[in-house]
Amino acid sequence: MKISSLKTFVLPGLLACFLSGSVESADLAAIDSAIVRGVDFLIEDQNPNGSWGSARQTKGLNIYAPVPGAHDAFRAAVTALCISALCDSGLADEPGEALESLEKAERWFLEELPAVRRGTPTAIYNVWTHSYGIKALVDLHEREESEERKAELAELIQGQIKRLERFSSIDGGWGYYDMRAQTARPSSSSISFTTATCLVALKEAEGIEAVAVPEKLVSRALAALNRQQKPDHSYLYGEYLNARPLYNVNRPAASLGRTQACNFALRLWGDESITDEITEEWLIRLRDRNGWLDIGRKRPIPHEAWFQVAGYFFYYGHYYAALNIDLLPEKDQPAYQELLADILLPLQEKGGAWWDFPFYTYHKPYGTAYAVMSLARCR
Repeated sequence: MKISSLKTFVLPGLLACFLSGSVESADLAAIDSAIVRGVDFLIEDQNPNGSWGSARQTKGLNIYAPVPGAHDAFRAAVTALCISALCDSGLADEPGEALESLEKAERWFLEELPAVRRGTPTAIYNVWTHSYGIKALVDLHEREESEERKAELAELIQGQIKRLERFSSIDGGWGYYDMRAQTARPSSSSISFTTATCLVALKEAEGIEAVAVPEKLVSRALAALNRQQKPDHSYLYGEYLNARPLYNVNRPAASLGRTQACNFALRLWGDESITDEITEEWLIRLRDRNGWLDIGRKRPIPHEAWFQVAGYFFYYGHYYAALNIDLLPEKDQPAYQELLADILLPLQEKGGAWWDFPFYTYHKPYGTAYAVMSLARCR
């Protein structure tokens, strides 16, 4: 029996307040129902071995993905996101299909994650795996009751931090390509949103007492991210474009998604310049200018939309917006939770998934995972 066929727990009432004239009310029952349908999709889409995604379902133009390393990284990163989504949904807290799916994913993940490496000298997609791998391990650590098992998970987290240290760029942050010298320590440009993603993962890991996060690793990454910040708190795509601040991909409309991640990362690490006012300004921009991201959604060619927006920024950006909402005063959160829910709920596909970019078979599980994690923070 599917989870969606069960009687679901629905939180009472409606979200407390509204942004005047901005969005219709987001019913909490609708949010819970969407999360259940999303988790149902993840259960049905899970590979027999417990992972999600594959190199199948190709198209005429594919993301550069040298085999096998790139796909090892993609599959592990997407599986990490799905593990976190199952944890965040609350549906795996009780016996049932969601818990069974999580346990199957955990078995595959803990075995395969330590083996993920740089695919080729040019392809460093594994930095995404290490980042979201840390988050998934932290989520599993929080659920675990056995101290022995907690220690094992902490050791795995420490291993992923060492990988991030090993693959940090000479620029200070992280990139996912090295098109320069293909050196052992990547000579790649620091990419703003990749660096932000890694910094968020490191802060999550820091919350576990048995885990050590190198101060130098963080300080170099923060410096790289700050160098890419523009006065309006939009961010360059990457440090290699620092001499072209008005280039299309560096404009505020192109930064809608990555600003959410970059602001969150900086604030999480104590940057007092990222105030409530800055956070709210960019959440409102995300509402008012959402079309710039949405026009790119589902387009098959990366960066083909206006301002060189790529489809895969859509659910990524909204997930980090949800994290930003968590940092606001509690009294201000409901309005922005409603804002986010009213964007995401209508976009759920008939089968329960969300997706934003055709990407082998990884796109539906990663899009669904981001959306479930986002909506879980709107309840």
